[in-house]
Amino acid sequence: MKHIVRKAYCDYEKEEKWLNEMSAMGLALTDYSWCRYVFEETPNNKYIYRIELLKNLPTHPESMAYIKFLEESGVECVATYMCWLYLRKKSSEGAFDIYSDMESKLKHLKRINAYWSTLMWAELLTGISNIVIGVENMVSDSRAGIFPINFYLGGLLLLVTILCFKLGSPVRKKINKLQQELIIRE
Repeated sequence: MKHIVRKAYCDYEKEEKWLNEMSAMGLALTDYSWCRYVFEETPNNKYIYRIELLKNLPTHPESMAYIKFLEESGVECVATYMCWLYLRKKSSEGAFDIYSDMESKLKHLKRINAYWSTLMWAELLTGISNIVIGVENMVSDSRAGIFPINFYLGGLLLLVTILCFKLGSPVRKKINKLQQELIIRE
């Protein structure tokens, strides 16, 4: 029997934890699209799930080769969404860690940080541009009626910028922690 759950996550580790909790309850992820998870009933703890952000889209030759390598290693790619991979491995086959060393974990976190940073900067620049247009329209009597739209949209985009900054903050903290650990180990 299929179960559809609609849920939003901004932290891939929390999402991964939730997927593993669902597996513990006997629900295996079979598909994902934006905020929509499809599960089917399976024995409890049949799979261990991991989520990874690729450098390129899954259709890119480099990504396709990586996915093929994972599949040859006994890892199943359940779903892809943009550059995100939803992976699983049978728990009977032992532990499932994508990153065997700190450097690869750090590279993954940096890709996620770049994602949040790009989104944050895009929102900031678009927000400032809208506010400037709104102020210019206010000064110009001929387009005074347009002013509130651009001004309020710019303000809203600045709030989204702050949200993106906050959502990316835990990733930046993890990056700093891993970098400090690497320095200590060297």
